[in-house]
Amino acid sequence: MRYFARRFTFLIGTLWVAITLNFLIPRLMPGNPASVMMAKFMGRGQPINPAALHAIEVMLGISHASLMSQYWQYLGQVVRFNFGLSYTQFPYSVRYVIGQALPWTLGLVGLSTILSFIIGTGLGILAAWRRNKMTDTIVTSLSAFTNAFPYFWFALVAVYFLSFIHNWFPLTGAYAIGTSPTFSIGFILDVIHHGFLPALTIVISSMGGWLLGMRNNMINTLGEDYVLLATAKGLKNRWVAGMYVARNAILPNITGFAMALGFVVAGSLLTEVVFAYPGIGYALYNAVINEDYPLMQGIFLIIVLCVIVANFAADLLYVLVDPRVRRGRA
Repeated sequence: MRYFARRFTFLIGTLWVAITLNFLIPRLMPGNPASVMMAKFMGRGQPINPAALHAIEVMLGISHASLMSQYWQYLGQVVRFNFGLSYTQFPYSVRYVIGQALPWTLGLVGLSTILSFIIGTGLGILAAWRRNKMTDTIVTSLSAFTNAFPYFWFALVAVYFLSFIHNWFPLTGAYAIGTSPTFSIGFILDVIHHGFLPALTIVISSMGGWLLGMRNNMINTLGEDYVLLATAKGLKNRWVAGMYVARNAILPNITGFAMALGFVVAGSLLTEVVFAYPGIGYALYNAVINEDYPLMQGIFLIIVLCVIVANFAADLLYVLVDPRVRRGRA
């Protein structure tokens, strides 16, 4: 119990630090977001009307109170998941913008991450068990090849050949232009058609890392005494590979998978930009280029929260999976 209490205390402390930094960094930056917005409409160097500037500050919720007063107000807003209004998508709130983008990212990047982990880990187990054979050579060579290329480069190549040249898949978007999102078979098939290519690029480019990591862990575990004992007892190869070798070798991959799930909320930024996919990564990209500070703050905080929670979940899962850890921390 003390182990869980320490990990939970660490989670709360890390979250508080992240919230505080998320509050301070934009406010310590030079300039005024309201002035930036007015300059976009009036042009750089034009005189700014103080009354109009004040009206925009009130509209956007910009405060000139003391930093400590703003901090306590900000903490109250964070508890209610109220991050203010988006500058670029006014009058929509940041929570609304994130709520519109988050389901697309969870569907695309989340499913792709799970598939790449399952496929990569399974192939890694197969390659390690058949090490130095044809299966191992082919699988590891292909995974090393795909893992060497940046995923956004692979996305650009896939868009060019499969969408632009052959027109097999749509170039951009999550569904056809002019279509209203509904829970119908036609719309679901349209979403799958639009999301297949970006999902394929994520799976292929990330699968190699899981494969190589699992293969190396398996090979290290194969030399343990308990594996030799299980083999000497005449247990079936599948049972030895799954229950003795893979169960212990997969522990580092589980930690990495939990962290990867935490980063799912961040989206696959460059892939979403390449395909103009309306996820969190694409929203963050637009927020950065348009200096939408409230939206950036909201997205960053959601990402940090998910990563911290995923790390905590990985610690709990580690204790459940590994009996040695459970006995040492009981």
